[in-house]
Amino acid sequence: MKRALLGFACVVLTVGLLSGCGSNNSNENQSSPSVASSETPNEVNQTSDKPATIRMFIASPEYTNAFNDSIKEYKKVKPNVTIELQITQADYPTLLKAKIAAGDLPDVFQSTAGGELKQYAEYSADLSNEPLAAALSDNAKKNMTLDDKVLGVPFKINLFSLIYNKQLFADAGISEVPKTIDQLDDAIHKLEAKGITPFANGYKEWWVQKHIFQHFLDAESDNPEQLVKDFIAGKTTFEEHPLLMKYFDFIELSVAHGLPKTLERDYGTQVADFATGKTAIMTGQGAWAEEGILKINPNIQLGIMGYPINDDPSKSMIITGADVAFRINKDSSVLQETKDFFNWLYTSDYGKVWFPDVAKIISPLEGGKMPGLQMPVAMGELLQSEKAGESSVIFSLDSFHQKFGEIMQKYIGKDITKEQAIEEIQKAWIQLGEAK
Repeated sequence: MKRALLGFACVVLTVGLLSGCGSNNSNENQSSPSVASSETPNEVNQTSDKPATIRMFIASPEYTNAFNDSIKEYKKVKPNVTIELQITQADYPTLLKAKIAAGDLPDVFQSTAGGELKQYAEYSADLSNEPLAAALSDNAKKNMTLDDKVLGVPFKINLFSLIYNKQLFADAGISEVPKTIDQLDDAIHKLEAKGITPFANGYKEWWVQKHIFQHFLDAESDNPEQLVKDFIAGKTTFEEHPLLMKYFDFIELSVAHGLPKTLERDYGTQVADFATGKTAIMTGQGAWAEEGILKINPNIQLGIMGYPINDDPSKSMIITGADVAFRINKDSSVLQETKDFFNWLYTSDYGKVWFPDVAKIISPLEGGKMPGLQMPVAMGELLQSEKAGESSVIFSLDSFHQKFGEIMQKYIGKDITKEQAIEEIQKAWIQLGEAK
């Protein structure tokens, strides 16, 4: 879910235009795409022309400016509708639960896909018969569906990988992208021989760990969903899965060959460490990071690669999938107006170009255009000859992932041993892994 420079919330929009909430999105001064996007009101379900306010509470601040643009454009279509956008990154799962407990659930909220569909099903509108559902690709719709009901709006198709600086690799004489541990060790040696720090880590953020760990889940099992269910049920342990134990080896490797004070380095610092050429490989991130990197260094040449796991190159995979869901509160007082907004965004001429050209993300729409960024292009090329792993991050709740990340922070800080970390993670999986 996430991933941004912001750790605070901002709520604005009184005349149809959000003020800037600082983000790492480079669309700050970008105008709307040049299409016939201002549909007449007849093209949106006309429920009422009375003033209506839609409250959105989401956790994707890196796309603040893209949301600004869509809201501004929708104001031309439905001038009576005001959208208040509250965005935060830190502790989003906890804050969302607090809003639910207080009876203050916004009209739109965010969750991961998969397991969290069930967790928030009782609050979510069924969108199966909405135009937006028909516009989705099968891959995107699959991760939003529970009991044959579409309960979420997929924001994007995500890409998870290691990100590397092609020029620094070339400078170090690395001619082959590492796919095995031995090849990664060789690349690290070559980079350090040239005075280049190998890894940019952002381990102050709890959520980077779930992005890394899912690569090891996919490497360990052809059915990572069942493996996660077994952990949640307490039927298995880390020791029974050797490739999961390799995850700890990788974390130790990245810390040992990264910049100092790794637990003080957040996402913004990590992006800067990588974009300015201080480091060659970025961990725990994916396609969402490209815009922030390019904003600092527009000339950087980016590459993507899977996480080397062991001596089998086939275990090193990039991961793709729809992992983020917007949910529409089924009890919203502006339920139809909220559906109207998303139906417009996912079916209008403006919406079709909003994903690739404004938000610059991989579109969840069937036949959607790819954004003209380096990482999605590289993904398309890789998938012609290699398979992608599942976005297994969605098989556990974010409440578990937050606890998991906090445990790993204690482990990285040497406050607990590996054995203690494993014991705590396994207990957390049983307690927090799925909706009760």
